[in-house]
Amino acid sequence: MKGLIGKKVGMTQVFDETGVVTPVTIIQAGPCFVTQVKDEKNDGYSAVQLGYGDVSPKRLTKGEQGHLGIVKAKKGGRRGGDKGIPAVRHLREFRTSSAGDYTVGQQLTVAQFEPGEMVDVIGKTKGRGFAGNVKRHNFAGGVKTHGQSDRWRAPGSIGSATEMSRVPKGKRMAGRMGNERQTAQNLVVVRIDPERNLIAIRGAVPGAKGGLVIIRDAAKG
Repeated sequence: MKGLIGKKVGMTQVFDETGVVTPVTIIQAGPCFVTQVKDEKNDGYSAVQLGYGDVSPKRLTKGEQGHLGIVKAKKGGRRGGDKGIPAVRHLREFRTSSAGDYTVGQQLTVAQFEPGEMVDVIGKTKGRGFAGNVKRHNFAGGVKTHGQSDRWRAPGSIGSATEMSRVPKGKRMAGRMGNERQTAQNLVVVRIDPERNLIAIRGAVPGAKGGLVIIRDAAKG
């Protein structure tokens, strides 16, 4: 398994040796810490839980502090416990068949990836608020002839008057747009900068600048 948690920095472009330009998204990924290892015997499935992002221990609940092994210091404040895990803001789980290769407290960085590899990037799309049918579902709208003046961006008929006599469930209508989990598949790793924990991935990834993203091995690559 190869996986990391990070945040989207933004987009730019890079040039190769022949002068070809490639649009890339820069992601600051890791360092991540292994906070839990799950196996078939105890949990029913095999997975690794990673933690990312510095946070003050007082911002964590008692349950989160106990999970990370953070204990109270003698002179006040908080310190890391025997697990060797610092206080982290985000926890995410990665399914893997090789969970036994990881240990709690282990640190993972972008060095595990190499240029040319295929990855999937998961993030939350930008929230657009309440949107109508035309913007949300790319409806064409009504005709602009025959005297009508207020049906250009209307959905038209939403149900039949006979048989069903109701609006069918799942009908595409106006509503909240965006802010949904989305996966960009089969993206190519262009460059790696382990010193600054940066990874450049070809193309666009979901979310706004500063948004949390997950990088993993390509599921269909």
